Amino acid sequence: MTQYEVVGIGNAVVDVISHADDAFLQDNGIEKGIMQLIERDRAENLYATMQDRLQTPGGSVANTIAGIGALGLPTAFIGRVNDDDLGQFYAKAMTDIGIDFVNAPVTGGENPTSRCMIFVTPDGERSLNTYLGISTGLTSDDVPQAVASSAKLMFLEGYLFDHDAGKTAFREAARAATAGGGMAGIAISDPFCVERHRDDFLALIENDLGYVIGNEAEIRALWETDDLEDALTRTAAICDTVVCTRSGDGVTLIRKGERVDVPVTKVTPVDATGAGDQFAAGFLYGMATGRDLETCGKMGNICAAEVISHIGPRPQTSSAWSVRQCPSSSSSRRPSSIVSGRISSGRSRGSSPG
Repeated sequence: MTQYEVVGIGNAVVDVISHADDAFLQDNGIEKGIMQLIERDRAENLYATMQDRLQTPGGSVANTIAGIGALGLPTAFIGRVNDDDLGQFYAKAMTDIGIDFVNAPVTGGENPTSRCMIFVTPDGERSLNTYLGISTGLTSDDVPQAVASSAKLMFLEGYLFDHDAGKTAFREAARAATAGGGMAGIAISDPFCVERHRDDFLALIENDLGYVIGNEAEIRALWETDDLEDALTRTAAICDTVVCTRSGDGVTLIRKGERVDVPVTKVTPVDATGAGDQFAAGFLYGMATGRDLETCGKMGNICAAEVISHIGPRPQTSSAWSVRQCPSSSSSRRPSSIVSGRISSGRSRGSSPG
């Protein structure tokens, strides 16, 4: 069985981009500058109106996996698409960039392939209409145990932790990765996800995961507090590695009593879409290659800086040289949790952070 450095499980969403003017938005009932969830019939009608479609494979964890693949590591992605035109496009596009797209498009699937239709007006505003489609129906049957158990790192997307079947699939995948000598973790994705399933989120993090990645609002949401430091302390008490991205204030990383705060160079982004996804790509690349905690954070920042320098959520220029040349921190020479190409999965529950 192929040994994967990172395996991701998430929504397989086709981003469909088209230009439109304000009159078009008004005529089609599209609210400008926001994201709206829409139903199947409206999705199909809007898709048919798009004249100059540009299609790209998307989804949060899928974008992260693409970023890690661009850095040269073998990766796989688990997600559901229908055997329709968009699903076939998605599967081929992921495979073409070297990612092992594990799941064949579903013949006769109950819903069409998920899509996010993005209408860009002349003033640069992006109006998003998202149909979640077939990707949200992920179950344990979609996650081959042989793939999960061969992952050095497993990366889960919080957006899929919204249904009982998805929760079960995540627990089983995480346990398979751990049993195989790897480590599983999650991107919290959105405070809304936590608010709907807080107890289950915390149980998953404490019992089955070795790392968790979230922004300030997401980490605070875990504990229903406005005190970020308290939330970080409590999260670090139940999970070995905690990563909190803080936008222009850098990133805080805590692992088994060690804490580092990695600053960022503030820049004006061309497009902030995908910054968190590509931070995760650089961070996980560092984890997979045995770098110290601070260096992992720096690698994440390099990848995030690249993606916000252009339109789109995936890297357009190679960050591989910059990431690989990122020097290890002289102040952090402790052995990594990655040993002999595999990851120590042990977690000390209740351990206090530094």
